[in-house]
Amino acid sequence: MSDFSDNKAQSRFEYKVGNTFAYADYRREGKTLFIDYVEAPPELRGTGTAGRLMAEIAEVAKKEQLEIVPICSYAAHWLRRHKA
Repeated sequence: MSDFSDNKAQSRFEYKVGNTFAYADYRREGKTLFIDYVEAPPELRGTGTAGRLMAEIAEVAKKEQLEIVPICSYAAHWLRRHKA
């Protein structure tokens, strides 16, 4: 089971899978969403979890009409590949 959420208290998006999760630290400034860091623990690496997390973030940005500015190289690479 997986679950996406916006942990506003810690300024990070989380994608929970079982008992662990991948996350993306972010900052919001007006209509800009800065993705500072994306992390997936070793047990989730290679499973596509970080990609699903980024897809959810892209949906949030689209719904809220936010421009994503990737600071993290993984986020930048994902956004280039998916034209999000």
